[in-house]
Amino acid sequence: MVQSTASTVDDWLRAVDLKRAPILARVRDLALKHFGIETESMRYGMPAYAGDAASPAFAFNSQKQYISLYVSPRVHAIFAEALSGLDAGKSCIRFRKPEQVDLDLLDRMLAHTVRLGAVSC
Repeated sequence: MVQSTASTVDDWLRAVDLKRAPILARVRDLALKHFGIETESMRYGMPAYAGDAASPAFAFNSQKQYISLYVSPRVHAIFAEALSGLDAGKSCIRFRKPEQVDLDLLDRMLAHTVRLGAVSC
């Protein structure tokens, strides 16, 4: 699933690979914990949270080869040491296997995103 046409995150989750669905649901739970349900939307074919109309503060996707998490470059820089050794770009963190997703690290990163008011990933 590269770019979904789902109109809701629930529909999107029903369409993802069954092996990835549990971890993606947990990623969503963390996003809702930090941003709230009122900020949830589908942008660019993936779940997105907070931010302005053009740029969400956090988003995630189930790509062909990866689970991708998109965070603000500001937050990404704060956690550069924790992200070393991972497949990570300026604002994207990629995991080949669902069990590699570090939910504790993501929880801390999302808390910082909210605290900093970071609005663009």
